[in-house]
Amino acid sequence: MNPHRDVLLHCFREALEAVNGEEVVRRQLVINKPKGAVHAVAIGKAAAAMAQGARAGLGGKLKRALVITRHGHGDEALSRDGRFLCLESDHPLPGEASLAAGGRLLAFIEETPPDACLLFLISGGTSSLVEALPEGMTLADLQRLNGWLLGSGLDIQAMNRVRSGFSRIKAGRLREYLGPRPAEVWLISDVPGNDPAVIGSGLLTPPREPSPLPTLPAGLSEMVHRAMAAHATPSPSAPSVPARVLATLEDACRAAGDAARQRHCPVTVHGEFLKGEAAERGAALAHWLMHEGRATPGVHVWGGETTVTLPENPGQGGRNQHLALAAARVLSGCPYVTLLAAGTDGSDGVTSATGALVDGGTWERIRAHGLDPDQALSTANAHPCLQASGDLLETGPTGTNVMDLVIAHIS
Repeated sequence: MNPHRDVLLHCFREALEAVNGEEVVRRQLVINKPKGAVHAVAIGKAAAAMAQGARAGLGGKLKRALVITRHGHGDEALSRDGRFLCLESDHPLPGEASLAAGGRLLAFIEETPPDACLLFLISGGTSSLVEALPEGMTLADLQRLNGWLLGSGLDIQAMNRVRSGFSRIKAGRLREYLGPRPAEVWLISDVPGNDPAVIGSGLLTPPREPSPLPTLPAGLSEMVHRAMAAHATPSPSAPSVPARVLATLEDACRAAGDAARQRHCPVTVHGEFLKGEAAERGAALAHWLMHEGRATPGVHVWGGETTVTLPENPGQGGRNQHLALAAARVLSGCPYVTLLAAGTDGSDGVTSATGALVDGGTWERIRAHGLDPDQALSTANAHPCLQASGDLLETGPTGTNVMDLVIAHIS
């Protein structure tokens, strides 16, 4: 057993704890508790955890709450509290449940007394979990657009720019439904730059300057422009909603570094944001760790979010498993580097894993099971290989979502 794997797992667990939704909401409520009765709306992969933080920190001031999260990310304790309406919705591809959740969100706001405070708790995944479509647009249109986006290789800002154009509630348009009700939005950031207008496609925060749409296939481009033309003109009197970002990728990276220091390991937290094709970044990181990185042994921490441009008929896996498998190919036979790549939300692609923890023996362990890891990389099918080698990392839902971490150890 590689002893450095335990160090990396410790660092990852401590990073997750530092940005846990329940804890960051509880801490914020000690500093800034809304006045009067509070009606809460929690949406995203971390919605249940953030709602638990509100439940604990607000006590009887919390009158009712709507919680919308991904299937399998709910919390039975919240469901047993009569003040909470808990819905599980569709992710990463929006579905009927997403439209139903969007309708319930608008109804919840309308049913809130005009003098009550609305506290919105938003985390990553919101873009898929709730939607209200412009007139003339259908669920089939929405799924066609999102299916293309998920395999396009576009970064999250570009994807959310397109999604915002196809929605009655994104890009700050949800503000139109608040009426006189005072509101605040607290966020866990899953986007570079931590811009409230990008997190969850900015339900309550319009972009300062709308960015141009990325290039889309002709049929999709026409459909998005039709949807944008169907939007009502935003009211200039729509209220501004104060926004606070409670947890970020930078917080998680710092916590991972602090955890390594607790284990008396030298630490380097890299400021570079990991992006681009996952396989290319995994190979480049492994090469750096084996060569230039040897001058600075110890734990190295990166954060970011890579992409995978999917081939036809892709296999099972996610960007972190893909990155880890590409790194394992370069690390094959290397005895002094161990690398963890994982999503902070507990999931990676449509699998039960959140990522993988690979070392110099991973590649040969895969081949010993009769699998072809080179072919797996070309077909985006990392999951069976890493399962066979015993290198998958599974946490279940984590109660947070601040993009991805790569943590490596050089001995």
